[in-house]
This record gives sequence, C-alpha cells and structure tokens, in this order.
Amino acid sequence: MSESVCATKHSAAVPDRPELREALREIVDSGIAGVQLRVHDERGEWTGSAGVAERGGAAGPPLDGHVRIGSNTKTFTATVVLQLVAEGRIALDTPAADCLPAFGLDRRITVRMLLQHTSGVFNHTGELLEDGTVAPGIPSTIAGREWVENRFTSYRPEELVRLSLSKPARFEPGTGWSYSNTNYVLARLLIEKVTGRSCAKETQERILGPLGLSGTVVPGTSPEIPEPYAHAYYRYEDAGRQEIVDVTRHDPSWISAGGDMISTTRDLHTFISALTGGRLLPDPLLAEMRTPHAMSGFGLGLRVQEVGEDGATVLFHNGGAAGHAALMYSTPDGSRTLTAALNYVDDAAMSLAGAFHKAQERLVGEVFGGGRA
Repeated sequence: MSESVCATKHSAAVPDRPELREALREIVDSGIAGVQLRVHDERGEWTGSAGVAERGGAAGPPLDGHVRIGSNTKTFTATVVLQLVAEGRIALDTPAADCLPAFGLDRRITVRMLLQHTSGVFNHTGELLEDGTVAPGIPSTIAGREWVENRFTSYRPEELVRLSLSKPARFEPGTGWSYSNTNYVLARLLIEKVTGRSCAKETQERILGPLGLSGTVVPGTSPEIPEPYAHAYYRYEDAGRQEIVDVTRHDPSWISAGGDMISTTRDLHTFISALTGGRLLPDPLLAEMRTPHAMSGFGLGLRVQEVGEDGATVLFHNGGAAGHAALMYSTPDGSRTLTAALNYVDDAAMSLAGAFHKAQERLVGEVFGGGRA
C-alpha cells in the first residue's frame, strides 16, 4: 500500500529511541497501515507512531488514539472473575454449571478451564481444525463478505453460547487446550449471574473507574468508537473483484467479552502495570493468573513468554478485531511495559497475520530482549 510509507513521529519530551523508530518503520513497510507505540522503562516514557490513520490520507495515527483491543479484553474479564474469587463469591475449581445452570454445561468444566481455554467448548466465531479446514460459527472476520454484510447485527451472549454448545466439543474438559472466545462469553455471563449486574458495570466499577481509565469503553452493542482513532478496514472478494470497506464502526457483540473493548495505549499501560504490580488482585490469585498452561503458555487471561538471550519473562495479551489490533506487555513487577495499537486491512485469510506477529516479535525484542526477539 503506497500510503503505508509515512514519517515516523515520536514524543519530543523524552530522549529519542532510534531503534524503536526503526521498528515502527519496518512494521509499516510490512503492510500494516499504521501503528502507535508506548513504552515505559528505566529510560522513561516513549511514544511514537508511523504510517497513516486513514487509507489515502497523509495524517499519521494519533499518538494515543482509541483502538478496538480485541482479545486484550479477556485480561480485563479474567481480572473481574478473579476479584470475585478473592471475595469468596465463586471458586476457580468448581463447576461453571453451578452458576450457569441454564446451558446444561458439562459439569467437568470449571471456572479455571474457562479462563485458561481448557474447557473444550467450541469457539462460536469458528474453529480452525487440525486439517486446515474451518468449522464455521456465526459470521465473524473469518467469513469474508458475510461478516461485512452482518457487521451491524447484534447478538445476545446467550445465543453465542447456545450456538457453541450445539457443536461437538473439541476435547474432554481439562484434557487439551484450544482458544475459544466462547469461554469468555461464559465468563461474562458468570460475572453477571454472581453479581446481578452487567459485566460492563462491574468492569467499570472494579477496574476502569479506580484506575482512571477514561479512554476505555465496554461498548456492548454500540458500533461507535470515541475520537481520535485510526481507521480499520476489511477486504473481501465480490464477483472476482476485491472490495475494501471501512469497518471502524461495527457492532462488537459478535465477539462479546472475548474481545469487544475499546482502549488506548495509555490506558492499557496503566491497566497492565497495575495488574502485574499487584494493585488489582491478591498475590495468590495473581500467581494463579500468571502460571502458564504447559501446552500453550496461557495462564488465566494472561500469557507468559520468555524473550531475549537471558530469558527475561514478560506477561502479556494481544488481540485483533477487524482491522484494529493491540499489544499489551509487562515485566512481572509492572516496571516495564509496552503497549501498541495497529490499524490495517483485515481479511478472511488473515493475510496480515504474519506481519502482525513479526511486528509483535520485533517490538518485544527491542523493549524486553535487548534487541533480540
């Protein structure tokens, strides 16, 4: 995309970080339309951006623009669940069916399994099977034109769960690992059943309000995104022609608490540093959250990764949501963080997934791994 080559901008309030500016240029050159980056470490705070906010435009992405954070939402949802565990209102290793009897869940599925993706529940947004084929769910971003035409459809979380439970389980509960957005729709419903209030209200009162995350939104079925923001796009085939649609506005209820939230790089930094620094959960539950599953490196709403030659540990989540994506990384003590927002042209083939992962590895390597991914 010719519009992807744009000057890299950074905050002038702190010393320049040429290695980060170069990483941003490489990300844009790989096909990502725009990227915003925020780094907090022993050298202070550094912010920068590269690329464009809108196809065909000249303006770069806003340094702290709003972005659909995709599966970073799961970390917020898991935190609320674990706060309820800390209060003794639910327990990690009890059947989720005790709180959600209406769905006929397998009683071997525990609350822990939902948060760690070991329940075996089919993913309502579709499953990529071992043979490379896709088992479809609702129209999601792996569905091409069908998702575009249905992107303003509203879904109730209960119907997403029932669709999933109408499909064969991926494996017996607790015997495998498979990433399923439906696990976190169930976690949302569990929060609402236990508290008697919406997951959005609980997230606001337990996390967003206390941390002052004024740029973060739990949108429900609203297609709106607060300004400023960079635009998100989706590409699909129609009668042999390639169509590209601006999908910045869409109803995010198709992903629900598995990935519907909107935030900024500043708010994501505040959240992940508070979480890993012990401000949101007691130490025993934070330890549970960051204990990785042997098959996946996935804890309870957080992933665990070692980077660089010295094997430094980072805690993170990331996510993509129809042409928007966000990265969120922290050291275990919250003293060093990396948060980023990307805007790009998404499609059913996820053709920019390679560029997304390369961007992730390059930035993590620079900030946490001494320049080595």
